[in-house]
Amino acid sequence: MTMSLRERVRSLLASRDQVEASEERADALSVTGSTPVVDLADRCRATACGVLRSVTLRPRDGAPALEAELYDGSGSLDVVWLGRREIAGIVPGRRIVVEGMVTHVDGRRTMYNPAYQLRPRPHE
Repeated sequence: MTMSLRERVRSLLASRDQVEASEERADALSVTGSTPVVDLADRCRATACGVLRSVTLRPRDGAPALEAELYDGSGSLDVVWLGRREIAGIVPGRRIVVEGMVTHVDGRRTMYNPAYQLRPRPHE
């Protein structure tokens, strides 16, 4: 595949964040049935794919809750597993596909207790 002169200049001038976002968008689009985070509709069941930027244990109403930020290059989705302190493989930098109901909490897209599938890290 040959890049045009405009694409070459754009890639040379792009910041590291822009390059990483572009790579994440391309990877997320390669997963069949996945919807870009920016296009996820409230109160709809959806599948999203991306990389976990952070994973934190944050209790909610006295019960444990494992929270992660999924990033796909178009935006971020908060993923919350209620009643869990840890989940094997759910670590920052891990690629993952999640499926569940999308809701908005405090202005952020959030998915509670989604089904998930771990994906290989780059070069695995």
